[in-house]
Amino acid sequence: MHDHDFFELLWVQNGQVRHHLPNGVTTLHEGDTVFMRPKDKHGLQGRGEHALVVSICFHPQTIKALAKRHPNVKGHLFWSETGPVQKHRDIRQLAALNHAAVALERSLNDTLAAEAFLLPLCADLIAETFPANLPNWLSQACLAARDPEIFRNGSAGLVAHAGKAHPHVSRMMRKYLGQTPSDYINAIRMEHAARALTTDSEPVSEIAADCGIPNMSHFHKLFRATHGVTPLQYRQKFQRDIVQPA
Repeated sequence: MHDHDFFELLWVQNGQVRHHLPNGVTTLHEGDTVFMRPKDKHGLQGRGEHALVVSICFHPQTIKALAKRHPNVKGHLFWSETGPVQKHRDIRQLAALNHAAVALERSLNDTLAAEAFLLPLCADLIAETFPANLPNWLSQACLAARDPEIFRNGSAGLVAHAGKAHPHVSRMMRKYLGQTPSDYINAIRMEHAARALTTDSEPVSEIAADCGIPNMSHFHKLFRATHGVTPLQYRQKFQRDIVQPA
């Protein structure tokens, strides 16, 4: 067990890792991500020969400066008042996190590079944070709904994972989140579509199908309502084309 004089972000890249904390031991799996504050005591113990952890350390002033400029981070992640915060990244999110970590490693390791790494990650994770009084079964279903295998099935996928009757799930989501199951799932689908449009080269029809929306008219309607432009306009505006030197 040890503590630090810096903030530490760590995640399990492969295998399983025992995470020792003053109040007990948990097992971290691939994609589990932990935000540690200075003076938070912990220890890591790999399980098996393939366990791999990535760890990044941040200067306290960098973290404090972010909280001053972005008050919404208070109470979350590094800025939590209740000790280490554990989150999870799915396989796509983990790939994006690793890509960002490589860019950070190759950077000047200055404040600008640190913030360029932290802000997108923190914004995504805080957006996934649910009300404290949200029933556990519903929060677990909402988190699971970010898996393509679930959101491709629409609201039915979320409801099936919740294990409750559709009307009950709908009432609880309206009460705690102000959204219907369909609204929640479609928001995830449009986020997935936007990311694919700027990182992949597949036809829009294939991206729509991958979201679980084979009806192109419906897909375009949802995408425009969410992002204000058509999928093609979004791709043209945000996709980074690789230009070969003459």
